[in-house]
Amino acid sequence: MREKIIVALDVDTQQEALELTTALRDHVGAFKVGLQLYNNTGPGIVKTIADAGGKVFLDLKFHDIPNTAARAAEAVVGLGAFMFNVHASGGKKMMADTAAAAKKRAEKLGIPAPLLIGVTVLTSMSEEELQDELGVTRSLPEHVGALARQCQQAGLDGVVASAREIPWIRKACGPDFIIVTPGIRPAWAAGDDQSRIVTPKDALKQGADYLVVGRPLTKAEDPAEAAKRLLAEIQ
Repeated sequence: MREKIIVALDVDTQQEALELTTALRDHVGAFKVGLQLYNNTGPGIVKTIADAGGKVFLDLKFHDIPNTAARAAEAVVGLGAFMFNVHASGGKKMMADTAAAAKKRAEKLGIPAPLLIGVTVLTSMSEEELQDELGVTRSLPEHVGALARQCQQAGLDGVVASAREIPWIRKACGPDFIIVTPGIRPAWAAGDDQSRIVTPKDALKQGADYLVVGRPLTKAEDPAEAAKRLLAEIQ
C-alpha cells in the first residue's frame, strides 16, 4: 500500500528535501519534485533524491507549443524520474509529440520510459472558477473526463485529477488508465488551500492509483510517524 503514496517535497532547499526523503523513504513509494524545489536547486535534485533511495515524480506540468514541450521532455528523461507530467489543456498534438519524444529518448538511452501523465484541472480550482474565469461551459466532471480521454488518445499513461472525478475518468478511459490524485488530506489534517480534497481511504476506494500527500506529512512534527498514521488509516 505504501507504494501508492507520493510525498510532495514542496520545500526550498536540497537539505530539507533530503531530510524528508531520509525520514520517509521506508514509509512511502515516491517523492514529488515540483517547481518550487526544482527551480531552487536545479535538475540535479532528481538524481540526488534517487541516490538517497527515493523514486521521483517530476511535477513541472509542461504546457507549451508541441516542439518546445517535446524537447523539454527529452531533457528530463535522462534525469531518472519514474514519472513526469504535462498540462492536458496544451492539446492533443502537444501531448502526443511529448509522449513520442520521451519514449524515443528513453530507448536511445537504454532506460525504461518514464510514465507520462496529463494534468486535467488543478485541485485548487473550483467549478465556479473554471466556468466564470476560464469560460469552460462543461461541468467540471465532464471537462475532466474529456481531457482525460484526450490524454489517452495522445498516448499518455494517465492523468492527474481529483479523486472526485475518478468515476468519470474510468468511464472515459477504462480501468487500466493511471490516475494520480493530489488534494489528498487524511481525516485528521487541515484542508489548506485545496478546494476539491478527498481522504486517502476514499480516494483508494474510488480507484486512485497514486495519492499525492504534502503538508500533512512534510509539516508534521514527526513526518515518519505521520506517514505511519496515514498508512494505518488506509489499511
